[in-house]
Amino acid sequence: MKNNSIDFQKISLYKTAEDSPGYLLLKVSLEWRSMIEDALKQFDLTHPQFIILATAAWLTQGHEKISQIDISRTVGLDPNTTSQILRGLEKKKLIKRTRSLNERSKSPILTTIGLDVLTQALPAVEATDQFFFDRLNESEMAQFMYVFKKLMKYSDK
Repeated sequence: MKNNSIDFQKISLYKTAEDSPGYLLLKVSLEWRSMIEDALKQFDLTHPQFIILATAAWLTQGHEKISQIDISRTVGLDPNTTSQILRGLEKKKLIKRTRSLNERSKSPILTTIGLDVLTQALPAVEATDQFFFDRLNESEMAQFMYVFKKLMKYSDK
């Protein structure tokens, strides 16, 4: 029987997976995400739920009404995914969605419970970030932030 393996030396730009920036980004992202998810378990939140909850709170700081589309655009998720996450947050009584004047869209706002949960979850997430990124010295962190902000300029839609 013939071995159906791929000769990566012929088709890949990289000698090893560790030479690929995409692979390294994936590995580091998965480790960071796992730590964030662990930190959020005590609040019964997934990472996407936390992001949507925090974004809704951030966007309504000035007491403006926001739409699901506003949240979707800010976070970078498609509207259907954002709507599903908001529906889950509503079931947990962390947000309330009211119909807007045009009756076509819903305006999410955090409930008292949602505000309480976010008030505790945000410091937990930031402490996890701090722990994770403390592996970098000040200069490395500045470079890291510079590179990611530069990459974000190209990813903004």
